Amino acid sequence: MKKIFIYAAALSLLTACNKDFLDLNPNDRPSSGTFWKTESDYKMALTACYGTMQHPHFAQGLPTWDNLTDNSYGQHNEGQYGLTIGLSQGNIDASSGGFISNVYLDGLKAVVRANIFLKNLESFSGIDAATKKVNQAEARMIRAFFYTYLYRCYGDVPIIKEVLDLDSQYKAKSPAADVYNFIMEDLDFAIANLPSQSYSVEKGRWTSNAAKAFKARLILYTAYDESGNAIASKMQEAKTVLASISGYSLATDFSDNFFDLKQETCPEIMMSVKYLAPNNYTYADLWYGGWLVVSPLANFVNEFENADGTTAAAVTQTNGKVDIEAFTNASLATRDPRMAKTIFVDKYPHRGTYITPNNARPTGIGLAKFLSPNLEAPYEYATQSQQDWVIMRYADVLLMLAEAENEISGATIAVYGYVNQVRARAGMPALPTGLTKDEMRTRIRHERRVELAFEGERYFDLKRWKIAEQVINAVTDGIVRRKFEAKHYLWPLPQSEIDKNKGTLVQNPNY
Repeated sequence: MKKIFIYAAALSLLTACNKDFLDLNPNDRPSSGTFWKTESDYKMALTACYGTMQHPHFAQGLPTWDNLTDNSYGQHNEGQYGLTIGLSQGNIDASSGGFISNVYLDGLKAVVRANIFLKNLESFSGIDAATKKVNQAEARMIRAFFYTYLYRCYGDVPIIKEVLDLDSQYKAKSPAADVYNFIMEDLDFAIANLPSQSYSVEKGRWTSNAAKAFKARLILYTAYDESGNAIASKMQEAKTVLASISGYSLATDFSDNFFDLKQETCPEIMMSVKYLAPNNYTYADLWYGGWLVVSPLANFVNEFENADGTTAAAVTQTNGKVDIEAFTNASLATRDPRMAKTIFVDKYPHRGTYITPNNARPTGIGLAKFLSPNLEAPYEYATQSQQDWVIMRYADVLLMLAEAENEISGATIAVYGYVNQVRARAGMPALPTGLTKDEMRTRIRHERRVELAFEGERYFDLKRWKIAEQVINAVTDGIVRRKFEAKHYLWPLPQSEIDKNKGTLVQNPNY
């Protein structure tokens, strides 16, 4: 049975707000006179730090990041879904909401919660030194998790590693290079002090191996120059970190990573955000099933090969709608098996009924990857879901290894091995032999797109490869005109924070 991982009481203790300055020093946080006294208090507080990872943009809302890419369209323009209609058209400025403001605001709030925990833990003598070290590593890993988003989205941001007071509340930006080094310090501390056992031992908590994978992800984000050429030293650094990961394997079925009843024993999941309905739940089935918050594009459909590994005939999209006459449920059976486990066309079985996106939805295609299958809802709440949200899994590690090795040495036997493991699990044939480095690069990027679709990394992949303008601006979905400019590699800081920081915080260039 699933553990209840997030406690509402803990969350209320560490997520109180002070509206004056980004909640960076909540004046109604737990008082030292009433809290921070017992080991139980610290367990509750650490759980609350983990609870910050449940924010939709970093967990159940990860699929909506793909609405900013060539994978999908987001028909709902509310802030909780990222406001992706406007953002995907290049309507990005300092007053933008959705992802533009929330990643910054909620990311730093989470950082501050971790800092509060670390500050109080420092002087607490009620737990043994070894446990304290692990708890410090967990909090610093959570801080690194959020700073990684801040770094990838904004570049220069304030580095906050202490509990702020009235004299220190206004923080200037630090250069992106310093932010990167700060994240690396936290990641290295986490790797050195977190337990190395498999994630399956104590689910929902960071382990050393997961921290290594996350570190490699950040290194690879910096592993291409401005022209998109690989930086050999960075690739080698990432490869070394990835090669030290052990204790994980691919799940027998691709979908076991995402279905509630399979996740508890899945050997592939390295880190996930935990949920347990009815008290701690997501809206995943409602968002991606009933409301189709994410609508895959023909551009994405065309990425999938035929089941024999050959290139499939292209599907067209006119006035937003995919040509359903040419692309039906029957078409899915002829393609890479991951397609039918990622998208659906019509009458998808779901909780005793069927979802029909064709007539009422913008593209006529729905996102199946995260939906609870028929008969897999062990609770009686039609609008609630309890799938854990996967942050890192072993398939990503294999594909990162393949990418790093290929950029260092070309299409070696090792590169083939990493990619073919992922393809074989999906039921796809091995890659053809004799590929050049460039050809293998294309194949690896293809595998990342179809294997990791809607898991929140496509947008960052396009940015780190320096092909975001080329790829996103080429999308013609018949719904909106996509626009990605060079300045969009970095987002603006929220104007509200610029205004309240009394000249200390300076806006990013070009905004």
